Amino acid sequence: MTTLSGGCQCGAVRYRIASLGRASICHCRMCQKAFGGFFGPLVTANGIEWTRENRAIFHSSATNWRGFCARCGTPLTYEHEGCVEVSIGSLDEPERAAPAVQVNLDHAQPFTAGLASLPPVSAEQSTVDAQWNSGVRSFQHPDHDTQEWTPHGSDT
Repeated sequence: MTTLSGGCQCGAVRYRIASLGRASICHCRMCQKAFGGFFGPLVTANGIEWTRENRAIFHSSATNWRGFCARCGTPLTYEHEGCVEVSIGSLDEPERAAPAVQVNLDHAQPFTAGLASLPPVSAEQSTVDAQWNSGVRSFQHPDHDTQEWTPHGSDT
């Protein structure tokens, strides 16, 4: 397997991984809050190396900590002694880390089981959304390593 890379939305923090381990969806309340979502999609990162700035750390419990970008807030890691898992969405190629298992289902929000069956928006609304999105100028870092990158979009 080739080396994988990833990083935060603004590009201030970047990493490289030698290989991926188990990919999962965690439903624990800490992951819900850390990701600001219904669950935390994570994959074990074997041989992680920080290539541009380091992540900030929040100790979410006595035994676990979370890494994130201090500039843009992107959730990057879930860590505990001897293990680093990265957020699947922060990978440059998230499709290479399809979740294989769900954990902490006793904390899952009751509606998550039906998410895949929700109907899409109407064709008309989809056209309106696509038109609006085509006019958006993104300040997000591209999904590949860059020699240099100046983070944009920060109010600080």
